[in-house]
Amino acid sequence: MTIKPLLDRVVLKPTEIEETTKSGFILTSASQEKPQFSEVVAVGPGGMVDGKEVTMYVKPGDKVIAGKYAGTEVKLDSEEYTIVRQSDILAIVE
Repeated sequence: MTIKPLLDRVVLKPTEIEETTKSGFILTSASQEKPQFSEVVAVGPGGMVDGKEVTMYVKPGDKVIAGKYAGTEVKLDSEEYTIVRQSDILAIVE
């Protein structure tokens, strides 16, 4: 099963969460923050959104930083994804 986003939506897969701090402390799952770095899995076609033409700037495979609480989290085939609007993506990491 695959996810095909509509309009200006982007499907993100969070990157691995750090389980230890730089000083070597092991973090429990409750104290780990939601990762902000993600990889783009799928991109919608863009088009007219709220009366404005939207051009998609991200593409599958891009590493991005998204808003901390942006989007909708979904679980599909034991994988977790976040679906966000392109405007919720803050930057592309190169």
